[in-house]
Amino acid sequence: MQFTPRLRRFALTLTRSQVDADDLVQSTFERALVNLQQWERGTRLDSWLYRIAQNLWIDQRRRAKLCGTTESVDAMLLTGDDGREIAERQLMVRDAIRALDSLPEEQQAVLALVSIEGLSYDEAAKVLDVPIGTVMSRLARARRAIAAVVLGTPQDRRLRV
Repeated sequence: MQFTPRLRRFALTLTRSQVDADDLVQSTFERALVNLQQWERGTRLDSWLYRIAQNLWIDQRRRAKLCGTTESVDAMLLTGDDGREIAERQLMVRDAIRALDSLPEEQQAVLALVSIEGLSYDEAAKVLDVPIGTVMSRLARARRAIAAVVLGTPQDRRLRV
């Protein structure tokens, strides 16, 4: 399927683990096949799959919180010749991931759909089943929060764990 890589990337953004992302994609396709009669012909199949993935991910996070499990972050490889620059980028990535983790689930999902997957505000609103204004405000708050952590402004004290 042509949208499988995009769904996989969305799942990776949500889970921050390749293994968990692959599991989420598989679960998404399983759920979609079982409930194929619920998909409305003429609507975007990829948007429907994003919605299923997001709902599954939210359910998984809720279960994890109830069970007290923690989520892992895959190690990121950053390459280059300048060790200092690589270290600074690693710290920035770490801070960005912490900021993303600290965002409410709704902001994480809208940030992934718009900023990473490239969906328009209208498309993201349809996937999330919220008004377009809600998408815009969640995205603005998410971007501000991440920038505050990465750039080290005073707002980051509320977000750091």
